[in-house]
Amino acid sequence: MMRIGVAGKGGTGKTTLATLIIVALLRNNHRPVLAIDADPNSNLAETLGVVAPKSLVEIVDEVTRNKYSIPSGMDKTQYLEFQIREAITEDEGFDLLVMGKTEGPGCYCYCNHLLREHMERLQRNYAFIVLDNEAGLEHLSRRTSRQLDLLFITALPDRVSLLSAQRICEMTERLELEIGEIKLVLNQYGKNFPQCSYVSTPLPVFFTLPFDEEIWQRSLNGKGLLDLPEDSNSYQVVWSNLKKILTP
Repeated sequence: MMRIGVAGKGGTGKTTLATLIIVALLRNNHRPVLAIDADPNSNLAETLGVVAPKSLVEIVDEVTRNKYSIPSGMDKTQYLEFQIREAITEDEGFDLLVMGKTEGPGCYCYCNHLLREHMERLQRNYAFIVLDNEAGLEHLSRRTSRQLDLLFITALPDRVSLLSAQRICEMTERLELEIGEIKLVLNQYGKNFPQCSYVSTPLPVFFTLPFDEEIWQRSLNGKGLLDLPEDSNSYQVVWSNLKKILTP
């Protein structure tokens, strides 16, 4: 089982990359995949093109509000686990679990704890876990990504975005997270930005993800990427680089 995470500053194409990784794994028989949307601003279901399941936050809120509806013979922890398993969306070759967001200023600590617990329990059932993290640094301090075989950090080729990528690298070291490899991916390179070779990067660039008109149009029209054409430039770039890691 391989655990892959995607992190980065908001707006750097983090969720798009996570989706392309999932699509590449499915199309090349690296399945089953557990896709986890750990971003409170949940978009992974839409980017994949599937119906979003009930989120983990919604489940916790419902069970907390209706604690007297817990069936006899079950404690709260068992009932939560049952509800979370029921909420996982099952699709062809992959399942989807969504973290969700609170309606108020509440803390995500308990939900993050539940997410970590369920990742550990569920992971034995999957060949791959792909985790779309919250934008920025907060998910690292909550240790949502504490055990990963591979972490992709997305960035645009500009100073602010690359500084954010650098801080993510530094925090993974400071928190001593168990991450096998960290790879930097530059997004939309050569379309909306000049090829600025003078911008320093916190890591060697693993690959650059080119602007893709097809993906842009699908985003505008609310269409997912599961049926993205095989000749999509972005798909080809992601798969050609991903298989370098998967090939022994």
